[in-house]
Amino acid sequence: MNEIKGGCLCGGVRYESAQAPVMSAVCHCSHCQKQSGSAFSTNVVVPAAGFSVAAKTLATYDDVGDSGLAVKRHFCSNCGSPVYSEVQAHPGVVALKAGTLDDPSWVQPNVHIWRCSAQPWVPLADGAVCFERNPDA
Repeated sequence: MNEIKGGCLCGGVRYESAQAPVMSAVCHCSHCQKQSGSAFSTNVVVPAAGFSVAAKTLATYDDVGDSGLAVKRHFCSNCGSPVYSEVQAHPGVVALKAGTLDDPSWVQPNVHIWRCSAQPWVPLADGAVCFERNPDA
């Protein structure tokens, strides 16, 4: 993967990363459920170095994770699309919302976190790596 590109529903926020993803993960925490309006959030984690955003409508919600550390949830103030998050407990990476990728067809999450708050009706792939909460950094 040479370059990752994506953006929000209305096009007011666009991003790209020249770096290969570190991992893809599904987060089942209650905050991701509320932000996504779904049972979980699928994220593509990329190095912060080489990540850039061009945005007319980028807004940030300053959240706090279970660790007590900051979670910056960036979204489009026009269409409401959640776009990416920065988690202080995991510095140096950015979690892109997989649904905002221009081509999300290649994403295959290999980790599930916050299984302790997952909805019981959400199936997992056989052999999925799961953590009850956040894995250690």
